[in-house]
Amino acid sequence: MGILNKLLGIPPVGSEHGHLLDHMLEIVHWFMLFLGLGWGIFIAYALFRFRRKNHPKASYSGVTGNASSHIEIGVIVTEVILLLGFAFPLWATRVDEFPDPDVRVNAFAEQFKWSFQYPGADEKFGMTNRFLMSSANPIGIDPEDPNGLDDIVVPELFLPKGKKVEIAVTAKDVIHNLALVRMRIAQDADPGKVSRMWFVPSAIGDSEIICGQLCGAAHGNMKSLLHVVDQKSFEGWAKDAPKFKDSPFGAEAAKKLGLAPAAATLPVAPAPAETPAPAGAPAATPAPAEAEVK
Repeated sequence: MGILNKLLGIPPVGSEHGHLLDHMLEIVHWFMLFLGLGWGIFIAYALFRFRRKNHPKASYSGVTGNASSHIEIGVIVTEVILLLGFAFPLWATRVDEFPDPDVRVNAFAEQFKWSFQYPGADEKFGMTNRFLMSSANPIGIDPEDPNGLDDIVVPELFLPKGKKVEIAVTAKDVIHNLALVRMRIAQDADPGKVSRMWFVPSAIGDSEIICGQLCGAAHGNMKSLLHVVDQKSFEGWAKDAPKFKDSPFGAEAAKKLGLAPAAATLPVAPAPAETPAPAGAPAATPAPAEAEVK
């Protein structure tokens, strides 16, 4: 990471493409630093050069030289180079083509929390319906779709290192923005629309997920965590994570579809063998018959 990026407190990069963005940011920051210093020096010079003591009478014609015009043209040319030479090509590498992902996740935003949906062992997402959304079913998984019974729905994002990840982002209420700062990527979450983004995590560790779009009074509290782990740990997490069918709502759906596990039956203990009476012992007296009630 460049000197200015470190001084500005930008967190370490955590994705394969992130160093390209950091490089462009470093160039832009140096350009803005020199531009700010240049304009500051110019303003200080103008305040001193044209102070009232030396010029008691105002001039209405202004500066007649071309120096300021040349400076402005230079700034415009530099900005065009930054856009056409750096920003546009970098953006094109991120959006022109999406590779086949190794991991797919659906992200649902709402005031003021995140929900992340993973497909189960069948690698198929269950259908969702916004009319089925509730506290027990936050993303509205359709209980009549068997593909959704093994889906994982969690409030934090878990990803494996070195794998291509594609996240489909949408919102349930207002416009949000899924911002993965360490991954150097963000995507607006719009109600009624699904937008996609992809990246490859390159560093193991935890980082913060924030909402990058003002979305209400508690916008600043709309945070979550991104956990990047190795492949083995990710597989173990996916295996042990609670599935939709494990929730009360999903268990009832699985039962209706006949996919609930069969109830366990306890083994029946064998009847104890009769112990023979010792020799010489009196014979057992039979129980008296019940009197007939007339």
